[in-house]
Amino acid sequence: MSDAVSVSVMETHPFAAAPAGSPTLESLPVEPLLTSEFDVNPGGVYERLRSMYGPVAPVGLMGVPVWLVLDYREVLEVLRNDSVWRRDVRHWRARAEGRLPQDWPLLAGYEVRQTMFFDDDEHRHARLTYHSAMRPFQDGHSPEGWELRAAVAKYADELIAMLAAESGTSGFADLAAQYTRPLLLMVTTKLFGCPVELGDEMVMDLWRMLDGGPDAGPATGRALGAMTRLAAHRRSRPGEDLTSYMLLADPSLSDEQLGRELFMNAVYLNDITGNMVCNTLLEVLRGNATVRRSLSAGQIGETVNRAALANPPSANLCFRFAARDVRLGNFWIRGGDIVSPSVAAAHRDLIAAGSSHIVDSAVSTRAHLAWGAGPHQCPSAARELAGTIVSTAVGRVFEHFARAELTLPPDQLPWRAGPVVRGLRLLPVRYELSAHSAAVRVPPARGSDDVAAPAEAVPLRQPSRLLGALRRLMFGGRKGD
Repeated sequence: MSDAVSVSVMETHPFAAAPAGSPTLESLPVEPLLTSEFDVNPGGVYERLRSMYGPVAPVGLMGVPVWLVLDYREVLEVLRNDSVWRRDVRHWRARAEGRLPQDWPLLAGYEVRQTMFFDDDEHRHARLTYHSAMRPFQDGHSPEGWELRAAVAKYADELIAMLAAESGTSGFADLAAQYTRPLLLMVTTKLFGCPVELGDEMVMDLWRMLDGGPDAGPATGRALGAMTRLAAHRRSRPGEDLTSYMLLADPSLSDEQLGRELFMNAVYLNDITGNMVCNTLLEVLRGNATVRRSLSAGQIGETVNRAALANPPSANLCFRFAARDVRLGNFWIRGGDIVSPSVAAAHRDLIAAGSSHIVDSAVSTRAHLAWGAGPHQCPSAARELAGTIVSTAVGRVFEHFARAELTLPPDQLPWRAGPVVRGLRLLPVRYELSAHSAAVRVPPARGSDDVAAPAEAVPLRQPSRLLGALRRLMFGGRKGD
């Protein structure tokens, strides 16, 4: 780790003020972060910035100067100390002074009044509501928790059976588009309690939004509208689902407020958790020795931890805004400045500081920041559920597949590289199903007794309406769809 800060990670006291003459964020030359170099080799960019500036570096983010926090110790301090580092965008001085470009694409999300961007009592109250609503799903022995976990496994089996039905017992598949994304979307409709007619609409629009295609903007608006209608539907017809339980925990929530909460949860459930599934599969398939060892030992949870440390699903976490002047790294951060804690850079710093014991220790791999840290860390109930989803999704792949290998070199895989996420656009594999996989049924031999009939892959069951819709997107409507 950088030793630029000799006394403490962050120096602050009630009357701290930046010394006269210390450079401001606006006065420093910045280079844009999101470049073609960053797309190909973000780790190299982080290392170069660290060598130039130390634990904290000024960068340009879509035309706006931002402090990028690179070292593990400094990132952890920013995440944990919410009295200094605020989440509410109204603390951002450049915004308050009207100095942001009107069309800055990242601002709209931060303007949404939603739990992620609350502070203090408002945040604690909203988080308590979410904890109360999620609690029934956290316990795998409760009816809701058991049913949801069983559904995740069933959906995974159905999707693998669908691959087998389309491509046979051996073939090619994209485990991002044809497995991970539809799996997470199906889990979302189950967890949120979507009726069929609303579920299909919402799932397809979330798919388009997460793909970032030409219809992403209108799809986002439609998805928000669908979440608001879902809130109204469950208010009139409550069920045993997250939406109904959130209304039970806080009846004062309006349909619009609850719709915003559901929308943000759907985005994180699908994008962040989905990235974690794909990244874990990738680390196994590319031959990461420590990840493979934990998988071979049957330690799925530890496999996920190791993959999250090596390749986190969120490159950079949500912005924080300094409540007052404070020294961080080699710079004085002014009150109202924006900082971006980089999980990906922090993990590189952590591994470099002690790779021999960090990578090989089951305890130390839990130091990953994929779920954040501090008061705004992903709630424990949500972390546990997401971990179960990831473990089940990864475990089911290797239960069904006798063999799987990448069809592209790892350094040629296409990534979605943005200010927050770094996720695979596709995960192409050549696979061979296990003879014992439930996704395959071998029909009785025809003809001579000593000639084995070829294996035929058949779906485990007739696909649901939702599976049928997903199948049309995944396979282009082949086989009569």
